[in-house]
Amino acid sequence: MQYQDSDCQRLGRAPVAPWGRLALLGFGLALALGLTSVDAQQRAPGTVAATARTEEVTPEVAAAVRAAVETWARGNVPIDEVRRTPMPNLVEVRVGKDILYVDEKAQFILLQGELIDMKSNRNLTRERLDEVLAVDFNALPMDLALKQVAGNGKRHLAIFEDPNCSYCRKLRADLVKLDNVTIYTFVYSILGNDSDLKSRKALCAADKGRAWNEMMLTGKIPGNSGTCNNPLEKIRALGGKLNVTATPTIFFADGRRLAGYLPPAQFEKMLNEHSAN
Repeated sequence: MQYQDSDCQRLGRAPVAPWGRLALLGFGLALALGLTSVDAQQRAPGTVAATARTEEVTPEVAAAVRAAVETWARGNVPIDEVRRTPMPNLVEVRVGKDILYVDEKAQFILLQGELIDMKSNRNLTRERLDEVLAVDFNALPMDLALKQVAGNGKRHLAIFEDPNCSYCRKLRADLVKLDNVTIYTFVYSILGNDSDLKSRKALCAADKGRAWNEMMLTGKIPGNSGTCNNPLEKIRALGGKLNVTATPTIFFADGRRLAGYLPPAQFEKMLNEHSAN
């Protein structure tokens, strides 16, 4: 599964391009492995850790790692050095003053504590967390959401969207083309300063679902005052309870979570796989 992360602000965490995260990577891995600079200084000379770093990788491994990282990063990573680490089968890739860590088979990279499959561009950590963070779909307070039904509506999903989220708008353009689906939209205004006002105006429209779709697809904001009663505070509280820290975030009928955008074919495949509840 290829994730295309939201370009909208995460709460407490902003998405960054793969090669823009390099500065944070070394420290994160050191914490994960328990290898701090103090640990390294306290190791006695002659230990495995002290000698392993002096060993060079084979030319074949170095070439494979360089090629894999450059391909994954689309040529934006000028690699200066590839060398071994104290951990078996893990190599260090130096890019200027930044350090990356890749397995010797050149398939996986550890980035900000998240394990990425470079060949498929799958975020394996994110996929596992999506499983861990699954919810009881039937317990969601659907009365707070905008309900839209297409066809027989037999496939169900719930989505948290912000009106200022460009990937939400991109996903919405895909969602309106789906058939036989029931969509529960939780209007989750957490991004721009005017997110709340836009959300309130949509929720105060005579046809809320149509107003929301139109605003997300065309940018047209309803012309009302936006002063009606609305569930925005309750939805923000719900999002906090469910640990929804990015938009779009989707919950499928079996409780599986998806944070971010997937291309239409992949999204519908996932919708079909996780529609049974």
